[in-house]
Parts: sequence; structure tokens; C-alpha cells
Amino acid sequence: METITIKDIARALNLSTSTVSRALRNSYEINAETKKLVMEYAERMNYRPNPIALSLRDSKSKSIGVIIPEIANNFFSQMINGIESIAYNMGYHVVIFQSHESYEREVANTNYLVSRKVDGLLVSLSSLTTDLHHFEELMDKGLPIVFFDRVPKEIETHKVVVDNFLGSYEATEHLIKSGRRRIAHLTSPIYLSITTERLAGYKKALEDNDIPFDDAYVKYCHHGGKVVSENEIAMQELLDMPEPPDAILAASDRLTTGCLAVLLKNKVKIPEEIAVVGFTNIGVAELLNPPLTAVVQPALEMGQQAVELLIRLIEHPKKTSAFETRSFKTSLVVRESTASKITV
Repeated sequence: METITIKDIARALNLSTSTVSRALRNSYEINAETKKLVMEYAERMNYRPNPIALSLRDSKSKSIGVIIPEIANNFFSQMINGIESIAYNMGYHVVIFQSHESYEREVANTNYLVSRKVDGLLVSLSSLTTDLHHFEELMDKGLPIVFFDRVPKEIETHKVVVDNFLGSYEATEHLIKSGRRRIAHLTSPIYLSITTERLAGYKKALEDNDIPFDDAYVKYCHHGGKVVSENEIAMQELLDMPEPPDAILAASDRLTTGCLAVLLKNKVKIPEEIAVVGFTNIGVAELLNPPLTAVVQPALEMGQQAVELLIRLIEHPKKTSAFETRSFKTSLVVRESTASKITV
């Protein structure tokens, strides 16, 4: 197959080559309808920019570094799909590193990507990151960085998140309406943004339904669910309580699967003895036994928005007058794992 060029696209769509070029770079100078027309045609014709030519012209590497806790997490793998779908069509290569919930590895990954001259970074913080100096120093030197999902409050830049408070509130309220009163919350370290927001939503739902908050029902897993033994200890402590929970809200993919594994091992009946809701994007949630009620995040769209914001910072650094925090709504998908205890 012959390689299609910008000139070919311009000729086919009856546009100028400069208009096509700017549309493919997502330039603010081109209206949304024209961008959509050009992007869809470019994708259909399998157009791929020449990264070497772009790099020579712009004095950029045309590569973006992505640092996430782990790829083997459906939420992050879906975000990567979103990131790559936009970056590739705009002539950028994506280099992905995993922190594996380690602060030290996050720092090492950051340093390596910078040494390879990436044009910018997309970052979701590890569960053990409390010191942000490595990012602050790079931003002071002018490196564009956009944070997503797990974001730092202290750093001013573009951020892409979900409404964790509302997602957690709706899940907790759903459990209450299904007849549960002793609702536990299995979550990540308290200093992560997602933890504080989801915990706040959980507490507010209890308060609004006249259920006293009991800190004993909240378990923090400092490795974000990655360390199996940590999950098992937290879950076992809940099961060994004088009044064990009759429902559990798990705050991530890893924590959800860890929770289910311990309940299965202990032969706990779901939902008869304990109902379960997970903050999870696992694709097999409806195939589990019983099918799992889940708080689902629009990960693909979040990835697309994050990379668009980053490329805007890279290509138009002087046009950023204010930074944005883009927040998406979660969806509560109700299945049999939270079937009602109330007889109608």
C-alpha cells in the first residue's frame, strides 16, 4: 500500500495542506467540524505522520512518556488505549512505564524518560508517592506534565479525574437502599486524592442515611491492592469483627479482586452474607459468580482528554492562561452482587 500524505488528504477533502496539517495537530485555529472530518479520513486511510520529519522541523522528539501504577489493571489499560488513539494520529509515540506502586521506581522512570528527551509526561501517582519534588523540579524547568486519576493537589497543571466523591456516594447509598447497614470500605493510602475523595463520598452517604461512621469498617491498603498479603490481612480483620460488615465497597480494581478472593476462600456467600461493590473496570464483571456491581470510570475518554491537554501544552506553551481540571462522571452498574436483602 502506498503511504498517504497530507497533500493526498487535502486533495481528497478539498482543503489546503496547511488546514489539514493544523487539524491533525489539533490546532485551536481549526474548527471542530473540520478537525473531525480530517481525523476520521486520516484514520480511515491509515495516515501516519513521519516522526523523523516532524522532529527535525519542530526540534522535538515527538514522544510522550506515560507513568502509571500498572498496565495489568483494566482502568489503566483502557486509559492507555485512549492516550494512544489520539497521540498516534497526531504524530506522537507513547512510551509507557509502570511504577508498580513504588515511589523509587516512579522517580527512576521519570528520570529515564527525561533523559530520552520526551516532550512531556502523563502521570498517575504511585500509592507510595508523598514527595513530589521530582515532578516540581521538571515543571520548573519547563517540561509539560499532565496528571490523571491520582493527582497531586500541590502542583498546578492540567489534571483529568473522575468525580470520586459522587461515585462513592452513589455506591454506598445503593448498598444502604439494598438493606445493608454495616458497610465497610476497602481503600488505598489516605494521602492519595482518590482515597480522600472516595472516603468522603462514603461518609456522606452514611451521614445522609443516619448511619454512624465507624472507622473500624475502613481498611487502608498502603500498596493500593498490589500486595496480596496486605489485602488478605485487611479483609480478615473485617471478617473477624464482632459485627462483621454486611457489605463492602472496594475502591480499585486490585482491591476488588482481592476482596472477592478472600470472601471466596472463607466461603462467604455473596450477596446473602456480604454484598460487594467495586470501583472497577474489569471486563468480566458480569461473568463473575455472582455478577459484580461496579462503579465504572470512562477510562478511554479520560486518556484521550489527558493526552490532548498535554499536546496542547507541548505545542502551545505560551497560550496556556489557566490550567484545567477535567472531571468525568462515573457509572454505577448494578448486578447480582448487591441483590436486595429486603423482601418486597
